[in-house]
Amino acid sequence: MRKIILLSVVLFLLPAFLINAQQNQKTKKVQIALLLDTSNSMDGLIDQAKSQLWKIVNELASSEYKGVTPIIEIALYEYGNDLLSGSEGHIRQLSQLTTDLDKISEDLFALKTNGGSEYCGWVIDVAMKQLSWSTSSTDLKMIFIAGNEPFDQGNVKYDKSCKDAISKGIIVNTIFCGSEEEGKKTHWKDGADLADGKFLVINQNEVIASIESPYDDDILKLNQKLNSTYIYYGSSGQKMKTRQEVQDLNAMKMSKSSAVQRSASKASGAYKNTSWDLVDAFENESIEIEDIKEEALPKELKGKTKEEITIHVEKKSKEREKLKKEISSLNKKRDEYVATERQKMSKKNTLDDAMLNAIRELGTEKGLNFKK
Repeated sequence: MRKIILLSVVLFLLPAFLINAQQNQKTKKVQIALLLDTSNSMDGLIDQAKSQLWKIVNELASSEYKGVTPIIEIALYEYGNDLLSGSEGHIRQLSQLTTDLDKISEDLFALKTNGGSEYCGWVIDVAMKQLSWSTSSTDLKMIFIAGNEPFDQGNVKYDKSCKDAISKGIIVNTIFCGSEEEGKKTHWKDGADLADGKFLVINQNEVIASIESPYDDDILKLNQKLNSTYIYYGSSGQKMKTRQEVQDLNAMKMSKSSAVQRSASKASGAYKNTSWDLVDAFENESIEIEDIKEEALPKELKGKTKEEITIHVEKKSKEREKLKKEISSLNKKRDEYVATERQKMSKKNTLDDAMLNAIRELGTEKGLNFKK
């Protein structure tokens, strides 16, 4: 009788155990909200963010949690700009937490600076409440806020915002554009300390050296071939494909190095476009070929049978995988070359290095392993 009761209990608890096991096996998330001061003096900060976005993405893409690359989500806010509503704290959300990295790039390049009041506590509070933060305690959730005015301005107190953030597992890292002494005096260090974050100091006007390598031209040529493997679909598919190409051009406008970094990001697991690209959608099993209406297809696939479309998508998928491997292989050699060249240069306090150091340290504490 006892054996029967015990077996019944096991059978009763087994479904819950299996559900929990499946939840624990879900891919880890890394969520980063970037809050940028867009007042008059911050043009240098915005330029650093534009030029180093893909370097930061590549560092995240090089990480693993128990052998699996995490899902990377980035959100973007601007604050401190008088062109934004004063009743809403001169704050604007440009992007919700998203894996759509082309949107983050597009939004960054659309930023314009203008004089304004910088309310740090307010924008942290808004980002904490508006964004779709993970509820898992194992995920890495971080806010990076950058600016150069006192941290305690505005009606929303920074100490409450920072304490509320860390109570939800969201780490607040502060990036002061100025001297370390001034950052401490104006409460930027205190804000980071309250939310278990890093107090970072940068020179926002420092021009980041662009190091070119013997591998750059080959990587960029492969990137052009990589673009040809994308097959847009849906009402906005063609627009999103054009956006991809525009962001390639935007990266190149910053520097060849930035364009190469973006190419490497596109070859990584962090760059997915399931909402408009048939190859990514097919691989992610987020769409069935049978469900796609002909009007949603690009010109070259109209009038094709489902079998012909499937063969075409599979062909492009194989091409893409081959190109990604070639880009990644060359980029590994490039990284080694750039690292050697960088050692010959004096160290600069810039946004990318500040963020990467914090990401590595805090990510390691959360169990991430960085390959680089």
